[in-house]
Order: sequence, then C-alpha cells, then structure tokens
Amino acid sequence: MKSKLTAVALAAIVVAGTAAAAAPASAAAQAEPTRCHTADLKAGFAMGGDAKPEMQQTEKQTQAYIWFTNKSERTCTLSGFAGVDMVGAQTTDGTWSLVRSAQKPQKLTLEKGDTVDFSITLLPVAASTPRAEKFVPAKFLVTPPNETDHFTLTWPFGGQILKQDAATRPATYLNPIGL
Repeated sequence: MKSKLTAVALAAIVVAGTAAAAAPASAAAQAEPTRCHTADLKAGFAMGGDAKPEMQQTEKQTQAYIWFTNKSERTCTLSGFAGVDMVGAQTTDGTWSLVRSAQKPQKLTLEKGDTVDFSITLLPVAASTPRAEKFVPAKFLVTPPNETDHFTLTWPFGGQILKQDAATRPATYLNPIGL
C-alpha cells in the first residue's frame, strides 16, 4: 500500500512539474502586442457625414477626425497623442504644431484591419478675416504616437481657422488617440 501511495505521489509531482514547465512556454506565445509603427498603419481624414468639420460656420468650435488603420499582419497598440503639424496655404501661415488637450490618453489594441481615430478641435473664422488673423490649412503632417515618420494628408474641407499658433491656450488643439 505504501509503495502505491508513493507511486501516485511521484506521478503527481511529475505531472505538476511538467505543467509548471509548460506554463512559461504558453505565456511567451501570448506576449503583449507591441506598439504600432508608422509602417504598420495607414491614415486619412474621416469623410462621413457627421465627421466633417463645419468650416463654413464661425460661431463655435468644430472637429475634424483623422483615422489610423492597422494594415500590418500583426496586432499592435497605440496610446497617447499623434503629432500634428498644419502647413498653411498662405505665404504668411507657415507651419503650426498643434498643442494637446488635457484629456487622458488610453491604450488601444488594433488587430489587422482595425481602425481608430482622434479629433482635432478647430475654431473656424470667416473668409473676410484679415490675412494675419487667419490660418488657411493646406496639409497636415500626422505622426503616430512615439514615432518619427509622418503621413502627409491634404486638407479636404476648405475654410480657415483663427490663427493662434503662439497662444498659450488656443481654440484649435489636438485630442488623444481614441477620443
């Protein structure tokens, strides 16, 4: 009887040891996805009905949306703020690097084909606004979070925004990915 119990106990230890040895291998296979790189993504302006900014009105702020789609074969993550530099159409515009909102970013996981967007809050002004007080967007240089390579997107919505590129708290600013 004693040898039977000893054999059962030894078998349990061997099975437990095998299971413990197998756990790290399966855990390694389910490693957390790494961040998305610019080469993993494609980008563009959201063009759907309510996604278009209302550039013809001048009484309130409006929002434009830029999307990122994971075009790679792997799952990856995005977290934080994209970098957005607006390039102006007027010779006096130059480039305006948008400031970030106070909203807290969240970490998002993108599987192949998944899309996420972020918004840019804009303050449109009338076409009759003096040239020195307005910025006319032409192109947007959009850099995914934690990357250095950017996408160049042509501004498709027309209009102009109040030029506040040197303001401490401008009415045109950037929100984090997913918001």
